[in-house]
Formats: sequence, structure tokens, C-alpha cells
Amino acid sequence: MIDLYYAPTPNGWKVSILLEECKIAYNVKYVNIMGGEQFAPEFLKISPNNRIPAIIDHDPLDGGAAISVFETGAIMEYIADKYGQFLPSDPRGRANVMQWLMWQMGGLGPMLGQHGHFKLYAPEKIPYAIDRYRSETERLYGVLDRQLANNKYVAGDYSIADMAIFPWVRTYKRQEIDLIYFPNVRRWYDLLKERPALRRGLDLGKELLNRNPQDNAKARKTLFGIKDKED
Repeated sequence: MIDLYYAPTPNGWKVSILLEECKIAYNVKYVNIMGGEQFAPEFLKISPNNRIPAIIDHDPLDGGAAISVFETGAIMEYIADKYGQFLPSDPRGRANVMQWLMWQMGGLGPMLGQHGHFKLYAPEKIPYAIDRYRSETERLYGVLDRQLANNKYVAGDYSIADMAIFPWVRTYKRQEIDLIYFPNVRRWYDLLKERPALRRGLDLGKELLNRNPQDNAKARKTLFGIKDKED
């Protein structure tokens, strides 16, 4: 059994989607990131970077003690390897999927995260920061669009690369990215959103989703380090 330490965010959705697609049983351990539970000592033991998601696998393939894994790329590779799904076993196919998974982790996620922060959450709207990260966001959408021009999915068959990228592309409306300029991303997005398992992964804990954490003083301080004047 796998314990999933989770909150409904783009990074959390990556792993909940994969677990649903693999059709395996798992326990959800909700982490209140607005309230700072990600900084609790017991959580830091499995996620020393104090970020969700993280997992504990109580039934690892070697039959030994439970294994904990943090960072979404490492988690997704671990699960895909354990269950033999959504990650090719041949060297070429595996390398193709892994490079796009790393592209999401090193590029798309961080850059969209920064664009979203400065555009939506920052108390001061800094034009340079917004323009800088929007330009990079649009560049990355262009990279993805070109890759999908001749590929149904990002890296061959449907894989963990698609599952990692989709939750961040899902934020396109909030980030005011017009998919009319990225028709291949639009086609891919519409294809994936019809997958029942993907929908289940996105729906996990949706009642806890807070799209406006900047409106809550504790969340502002916990997530963004923004202190109110009285602090």
C-alpha cells in the first residue's frame, strides 16, 4: 500500500493522476499547506524539502522496510517502475519520456509557477517580473506545441511525461494563455481531459482547493513569506 501525502495543486495532481491511471489502491494523507503542516517534523522526515507531494511505499518490491520518496519526478519514476506502466523499459523509449519529465520539472513547472505568483499572488505587481516570466511561459508552450505537432502524446505513447505536464497546462486560463496560438497543445489537452482516471486524479480533494491563497493572512505568510504589517 502507498501513502500519498497530498494537497490539490499542480504538483499534487501529477501523482494522484498516476496512481489513478495505474489502478492501484492508495491512502491519501492530506497536508494542509495553507496552515503550514508541510513544515511539521514528521512530514520533513519523508519530504525534507517541505513540499508536497511525497509517498511512503509500505510494500516495496525488495520486501524490505517501507520506502519514502519526495519530489514528483522521482515519485513518478518510482511508481511507474514498480508497476511497469507508463514508462517504457527500452532505453530509447525510457530516455524520451524521462527527458520530457525533466523538462516539466526543470522548466514548465517552475516558470509557470513564477509567472502565476507575480501575476496572481504578489502584493506588488512588478511589470518586469510579470513580463519576464510570461515570455518564458510562452516560449515553453511553443516548445510543447512543436513537440506535439507530430506526436499524439508528448513522448510516444501516453506516459508519465503527459501526466506531469497536464496539470500545469491546466492553469492556462488563470494565467491568461490563449491556446489558439498553440493548436497542438489544445488538441492534446482536450484529448487528455477526457480520460476518466485523469479526471479522478484531478478531483481528489477538490473541496480543499483554494485558488486565492493571497486573500488569507496565514496562507500569505506560510506560502509566500508575506507578512502583514502587524507581524
